[in-house]
Amino acid sequence: MVRLVQFCRRFAAFVVLVFFALGAVSIWVAAHRLGVDTNTDNLFASNLPWRQHAMAFDREFPQFNDVLVAVVRGATPEESDETAAQLAKAMAADKQHFRDVSRPDADPFFRQEGLLLLDPDDLSKLLTSLMNAQPLLGPLAADPSARGLLNGVSLMAAGVRIQHADLSPYKPALDQLRQVLNNAADGHPTPLSWQNLLGSDVTQQPDNVRLVLTHPVLEEGSLQPGRAATKALERIRDTLPDAKSGRVRIDYTGSVALADVQFGALTKGIVASTVVSLLLLALWLYLAMHSLRRIIPILLTLLVGFALTIGFAALAVGTLNVISVAFAVLFVGLAVDFGIQFAVRLREMRMIHPEIDVALAEGARVSGSQIAVAAAATACGFLAFSPTSFVGVAELGTIAGVGMGIALVCTLTLLPALLSLLKPARQSKELSLPFGPRLDAALHHRHKPVLIVFAMLGVIGLVAAVRMPFDANPLNTQDPHSEPMRTLRSMADNPITNPFNINIMVPTLERARALTDQLSKLPEVSSVISAATFVPADQQASLDQLDQAQVLMLPSLDVDPSAPPLTAAALRSAIADTHDAIVDANAQMPADSPLRSIDAALQRLAKAPDDRLLAMNEAVSRFLPAQLASLRDALNAKAVTLATLPESIKRDWVSPNGQVRIQVSPTVNEQDTAGLRRFVEAVQRIAPDAGGPAVTTIASADTIMRAFKQAAVLATIAIAIVLLLVIRRLQDAGIVLLTLGMSALLTALFARLLGMAVNYANIIALPLLLGVGVSFNVYFVMNWRAGMRRFVSSASARAVLFSALTTGTAFGSLALSHDLGMASMGRMLLVSLVAVLLATFVFLPALLYAIKPPVQVSGTGH
Repeated sequence: MVRLVQFCRRFAAFVVLVFFALGAVSIWVAAHRLGVDTNTDNLFASNLPWRQHAMAFDREFPQFNDVLVAVVRGATPEESDETAAQLAKAMAADKQHFRDVSRPDADPFFRQEGLLLLDPDDLSKLLTSLMNAQPLLGPLAADPSARGLLNGVSLMAAGVRIQHADLSPYKPALDQLRQVLNNAADGHPTPLSWQNLLGSDVTQQPDNVRLVLTHPVLEEGSLQPGRAATKALERIRDTLPDAKSGRVRIDYTGSVALADVQFGALTKGIVASTVVSLLLLALWLYLAMHSLRRIIPILLTLLVGFALTIGFAALAVGTLNVISVAFAVLFVGLAVDFGIQFAVRLREMRMIHPEIDVALAEGARVSGSQIAVAAAATACGFLAFSPTSFVGVAELGTIAGVGMGIALVCTLTLLPALLSLLKPARQSKELSLPFGPRLDAALHHRHKPVLIVFAMLGVIGLVAAVRMPFDANPLNTQDPHSEPMRTLRSMADNPITNPFNINIMVPTLERARALTDQLSKLPEVSSVISAATFVPADQQASLDQLDQAQVLMLPSLDVDPSAPPLTAAALRSAIADTHDAIVDANAQMPADSPLRSIDAALQRLAKAPDDRLLAMNEAVSRFLPAQLASLRDALNAKAVTLATLPESIKRDWVSPNGQVRIQVSPTVNEQDTAGLRRFVEAVQRIAPDAGGPAVTTIASADTIMRAFKQAAVLATIAIAIVLLLVIRRLQDAGIVLLTLGMSALLTALFARLLGMAVNYANIIALPLLLGVGVSFNVYFVMNWRAGMRRFVSSASARAVLFSALTTGTAFGSLALSHDLGMASMGRMLLVSLVAVLLATFVFLPALLYAIKPPVQVSGTGH
């Protein structure tokens, strides 16, 4: 190492030019070859069984991938339907942004055969509701207007007067009519929902939700490939009449929108946070060095090392993912430590050797091996993830691990060359930390109580580590306030949009029905849908009910095209007739009869100007013809078979090779990590081959935990081997590993106290903890071996503290990220760093004071 440093000093200009050229080439390579993968599925190895299952399903049902979903919610079902149709039409015309558009809940199949899909009891309930409304249907069909509706109300009043008819079954419908009439009288007409008026709650969707699905045109190479399509959707949304009036709300979600928001969060504010981080980094370096001629070489070395590392990433990996993009922050936070250690040691050596040439050689002699051991141990912590199936962290481990080697080479070559060229002035100021001597003295005299306290903290930390929760839900790393996440959460109880469904493939409809019966009985399951859902097993009973309803109702639904034209005068006449009919029935009506409130609203309308009367008619009759036509179609339902099932439905439920898909949805209570595990285990006890998002969520969590354990074992073994090869003393290597273990236990303790959970992003704190912890501990233990007895007041301690500050600054920029995954990673890394500093500055010195010092083997004894 000394010879290497001396060579770089003698040929400093040549070395600097070579590294700058290599850095420039690396940046060019990265610009042309390094991409970003926005698909979080690729965070895991493709040869895992559950990944194979998921990829096979994606091949059979590609229409479920890369979807943008518009969620339409109207004040009435008809307004939702009308706006969804307008939105779909406008999107379908925009081929620049949307490849295809579909409305799964508006397929003609549901209009024609939808009633057959109801449970027989629900169908009876609906038909009873329609039969109760039949006195209204005849007048409405003869005159589909407000006049016809008022004629129907008059007939109801006559029924009360003559036959003492009970109107309680009509109360919800009449209350809705009264509200519409009052709104019109106030000059704010709102449409009457005939679906609600004539239908039943068994057919209503919560919040009147309608869905518009599209596969957007994705922009290749963009971090937000669906952003242009989403913007186009927003522009169309803003032009639709009912959306502009506020009667209908249109939100969006889907895999494309969620991925765009996540990557948008990654880049949001990145320039500002980078500038702030660099300024803080320069501040810490200045406080540590007090010399620009030392700071500039460290920063240039850091930038060149980063350029070389990103070039390596372009060649070795080619594509970064949502986790491996963090290598940049980790490299800066860790590699700067090597430069600080080297520069602080050089400053210390120049107190003894005024000539910079000699000081560089001596500094390399003392610190070179320490930095090399720290770099090797840190690289082991990262590279331990490389062989795991958690590809996201494996790639990060490979890049960051090799990056530590690159940082070491740059520190021992480029940094000495730059320092030799800039020739920083000699400084003689004491380098120890202000609190160092007092803390050293306290730890020396009270090392036993300190060790007892840490032993107790370690035991508590062990319990915390065992009970550390793991959050497997990837949606919890998304911004909950973003539109796609808000929309998705609001749809969690809808089986169509539930993000944690399970898919099961079976060979026949009969097998699908049998499994549906079994799965529907599970308390963890909210709904089960399959192709068998659209081909009811016992259709004859429902067809018989519909046949009877046809005989009684179809004659009432034939619209009379010869109805006289409607005028304000005709409406006033109809209002007067209805008023007279209600007054005549007054003696037979109960006090709370809805006809009384309708009459009051009609009297207000009778005094209103003509435009309000005509607006009332428009509001009342706007959706009536379509509803009457829909009723006629629904009552003419025909038997359904798998052969007659339309392709638009069949393609989502039957695979190309004839397998029938079953979709199982969890209850809302089963959508956290523990609940999803119960849901998956319950379903897989019945159907072991079940797959889908819920299964992959739990399987990915298990894969991450296996990777965590595997990497922890590999890293510990590799670090132990490195320490034994270099330190060559079992006790000294054991001290480093023991302190490292204490750091890990303190991290678990602090994380639990702060209510933190491990997730797929912040698990990277493990290799970082190992790397930073080992590097800091190695400096202290190797100085101890060299005869040092002042630990916290040493130059190494000062370098470690400022290294921690620079590292903490880098991690802090992650903690402030708008992406919750990155933010959780940053917070966990900061907690880990605090634990490492406590273990290094308090536990390790106390432990070293308690152990008999070794025979001095090398160094100066400072």
